[in-house]
This record gives sequence, C-alpha cells and structure tokens, in this order.
Amino acid sequence: MGERPQLTLHRLDQMRATNEKIAMLTCYDAAFSRLLDDAGVDVLLVGDSLGMVIQGNRSTLPVSIADMVYHTRCVAGGNRTAWVIADMPFGSYQESAAQAVQGATLLMQAGAHMVKIEGGGWTVPIVRFLVERGIPVCAHLGFTPQSVHALGGYRIQGRGEAAAAELQRQAQDLVEAGAQMLVLELVPALLARNLTASLAVPVIGIGAGSGCHGQVLVTHDMLNITHGRLPRFVRNFMEGSGSIQEAIRLFVAEVKSGAFPDDARHGY
Repeated sequence: MGERPQLTLHRLDQMRATNEKIAMLTCYDAAFSRLLDDAGVDVLLVGDSLGMVIQGNRSTLPVSIADMVYHTRCVAGGNRTAWVIADMPFGSYQESAAQAVQGATLLMQAGAHMVKIEGGGWTVPIVRFLVERGIPVCAHLGFTPQSVHALGGYRIQGRGEAAAAELQRQAQDLVEAGAQMLVLELVPALLARNLTASLAVPVIGIGAGSGCHGQVLVTHDMLNITHGRLPRFVRNFMEGSGSIQEAIRLFVAEVKSGAFPDDARHGY
C-alpha cells in the first residue's frame, strides 16, 4: 500500500468521530513492526503479553520495565507511521505516581507515543499525574491480565447491573483524569457498545464485541502460532491466507469493514 501520514492522537480521534474503525495488533520486534505498519495497522501495542508470547511465562507478571523498554525500542526502530503504545508492566506504577512517571519516561524515550495502564479506581490519580506531565495514557478495563490472580482467572468482567455500573464509572473517571484511549477486554458486547457510545475517546475492544471503535488481538494468536487453546474472541487469520502479510492485511480489512469480530462467534 502507499505511504500514509503519521498516525497521531488527533487522527485516531478523528477516526473515532467519523466511525472509521481502528486496527491494532501487538508487536514486539522491528521486523514485525515494519510488516504491520506496511499492512496498514493503525496502532502497534508493545504488550506485556510478551511475557507469555516471547519469554514463555505463564502470565504477564514477570515482565520488567527493562523488558518493556527493550522491546519498545525494537518496535520503534521498525515503525514508520503507526501509533505505538507500550504497556506499563506489573510493579512499575503500583507504588506511586512518581514511580509511574519514571517508568513511563523510559518507555517514551525508547520510542513509545503513549503508555497503557491497567485498572480503574486507584489508577485515576496516576493517570492524571502522567497526563499533566505530557505523557499520553491509554487506560485498560474489564479483564486486566496483571490482576489475573485477584480476578480468579480469565473471566468475563462487567456481568450484572452492579458490575456494569462500576465499569462505566471507572471508565468515565479515567477519561476525566485525561486518559485519551481505552482498551476493553473480556466485556459483554452490549455493555461495551453502550460504554463506547458514552465516551469521547477511542475505545478498542478485545473480546468486547463489535461495538467498539476498534479491535486489538495478540498477533501470534491471530496468526495461529500460539500454543494451547485460543480464546473465543480470537480468529485465525492465517486460515485461507497465503502469507503472514496477507493474513495481517485481512485482519485490517475485516476490522475496517466491521466483518470482524462477529458477535455471534467471537463475542460474549
């Protein structure tokens, strides 16, 4: 595809406002960074999912800020136009806002355009503290992998009236604190659709149905090179594709057209 302009927060918000779907995939190295960017992926997420995908851990918890800085630098080195978000790993922001600024600064210096923080409630002052210091923040609600043990495993979040209302409140508080993007993970499709409609920032879903402003998957999952059983919300885009490049372009095309996800097959 032809050269495209640099993706910015302003451009992503324009996409939200005009209902142009946003395609996001995880990325951990320069080679995939260039490949995903060339295929038209809008946002590259340097996820702490690298703990499982790259390092072979059972969860994201062992990932360090040094790991995230290294992989962010690799992704930034291969990228030309996509927006790059880097996860703040477990233990890099729980202690204090000052600790969060220190870690976020390292990620931004490594080439991230934005950092992502999991959870609501107690994270609101941290988000505000970072944004006031010029660090863009993406919030992450629903199932938050860094809290997998506290949540009792990989479970759908926001079921029931009280849980849905709490998720809505947390999302609103985070946006009011300055979060400029939100990832919703493992949330019932109807709740995600309603929440997306109520927020004036791009909302990206993963296992949250088709009503979000965009979709994200772990690249290794959608290429069917992850060991073990894949979650219901994942589609194998290698099926019927002749190459990795073709599979990624198909993902982008189906997110943009609204063909993926299919709520009946991939939603909750």
